[in-house]
Amino acid sequence: MKVVHVITRLIIGGAQENTLITCRLLAERGHEVTLITGPALGPEGELFEQTKDAGFETIIVDRLRRAINPFNDVRAYLAIKKILRQLQPDVVHTHSAKGGILGRLAGYGCVLRHREERSPPVADGDLTRHDSRLLRRFAPRNDRVRRRPAVVHTIHGLAFHPYQSNLLNNFYVAVEKAAAKRTDFFISVADAMTCQALAAGIGRLEQFVTAYSAIEEEAFLEPIPEEQRVEFRVRHGISADAVVIVTVARLFELKGHDYIIESAKVLAKRFDNCAWLFVGDGNLADNYKQQVRELGLADKVKFTGLLQPSDIPLAIQSSDILVHCSLREGLARTLPQAMLCGRPAISFDVDGAGEVVNENTGRLIEPKNVEQLIEACAELIEDAELRANLGQQGRKFVKEKFAPEAMVHVIEGVYNKFLGAQG
Repeated sequence: MKVVHVITRLIIGGAQENTLITCRLLAERGHEVTLITGPALGPEGELFEQTKDAGFETIIVDRLRRAINPFNDVRAYLAIKKILRQLQPDVVHTHSAKGGILGRLAGYGCVLRHREERSPPVADGDLTRHDSRLLRRFAPRNDRVRRRPAVVHTIHGLAFHPYQSNLLNNFYVAVEKAAAKRTDFFISVADAMTCQALAAGIGRLEQFVTAYSAIEEEAFLEPIPEEQRVEFRVRHGISADAVVIVTVARLFELKGHDYIIESAKVLAKRFDNCAWLFVGDGNLADNYKQQVRELGLADKVKFTGLLQPSDIPLAIQSSDILVHCSLREGLARTLPQAMLCGRPAISFDVDGAGEVVNENTGRLIEPKNVEQLIEACAELIEDAELRANLGQQGRKFVKEKFAPEAMVHVIEGVYNKFLGAQG
């Protein structure tokens, strides 16, 4: 099959890593894959290095940007549509909000054609050469519409949520409903995404399937030598024997770092030998660093800055507990990543978190509830045996669910279903 993926930007993030794994594995299975994306603007880093020699072509559309801008958006749409007409794909598979809207509109309107000129159905000698030329000129041509591409959209997260105005939410829901009419199938990274979309009137139940976001599991399952883990701690000013609470997330709005800092104020007084590690960067980095200094927690809360995806297994395995307090997330990849490393996870009960975090793998707590966060952290800080048991059970629980081959098997099945239906 010819498959074109569209995503807004290739920053360091879960949706982007998911898309790159999908493109690479589809190419390895013999499909002709192209990735359309915009420039990776902002402090979140970029993943273009992973597209080199990966078996698929990457095309950058400069006007494809995350921010809403009618001038850029129209030009990006026209550019995507032009590329699709040139590539003539069998499938257009979109990701993220902006890329999802523009890519689906362009894909649904892309007509695939084949041309076969017919010779005039007249026996030789019946017409003069002049008559024959005229008949060929005006004879109908077999220029039939074969089909349009199958249009598939992966829901990594939804643009509407309780933490923004109703006006903005209504706008996003209306846009998503319009795009859903031009979507053949939805792939959700968690069952919760399907439920939320259907509750908002987006799509029909039979259009949805869940494929948990793939993780390159080997890097997380393979134990990292102790000397490397100790060196990582020392590099970031953390003692070798500290109980380390790690958070892997962009330092961005609604990612919940402020709740973790608030809990650290209390926990740091109860436990001398614990530390917090924030992995990532973002527009709130300076604010959080200032907040930590003002609270006198600079020796307890450490910032790694932006790390490449290949460094995340080391960061998690150098820690003891993963805490994720995002207020909106499809299903944060850092949760199963921690479990693959044998580390328990504490998470706010939002979106798909409850599909991997439970009493056997960690602690699921009420969103924004700092008291519950403090108690959950305290329980695991105090009990090393409990941490080990939860981590071990978590590893067993997520190992098969998040295997790359499992995800791509579902995706390829969706493609085949629609292409088979269209003949």
